[in-house]
Amino acid sequence: MEPSIDNGFCADHAALLARSFEAQLGRPLHSDVSGKGLYHAPFVILSHDVSEDPVLTYGNLMAQTLWEMGWDRLTTLPSRLTAEAQHRDQRDAMFQRMREYGCVEDYSGIRISATCKRFEIRNAVIWTLHDEAGEKVGEAAMFADYSFL
Repeated sequence: MEPSIDNGFCADHAALLARSFEAQLGRPLHSDVSGKGLYHAPFVILSHDVSEDPVLTYGNLMAQTLWEMGWDRLTTLPSRLTAEAQHRDQRDAMFQRMREYGCVEDYSGIRISATCKRFEIRNAVIWTLHDEAGEKVGEAAMFADYSFL
């Protein structure tokens, strides 16, 4: 369900993003980690699930704008499709490094929007999402630094 006032802007997922980020990086994700605060944050936040071909489960307004797609389309997209085929090996290597070390704070890579606009993301933070029982339920990314190519 798309974040809205009715669901606290996906308050449960926002809490998962914020709690996992702070547990792994030792600092808060944002000054306002409410559902509304993260949905309207001045940086991109994305997450995907743990399926064999992970599907995006969240993309704040900045993510929707950058990838040029609304919530319904974004949250049915396999996350690998956020990058062109020739850049997926680099993306996979980053996830392998993140899984080994728990998080990555310096990721850069090329991505592509729904209308084929290419852009480079820089200094992205990638981390694992764990539920309150400690089970891995996804992975997330946040970044503010990007430029169109």
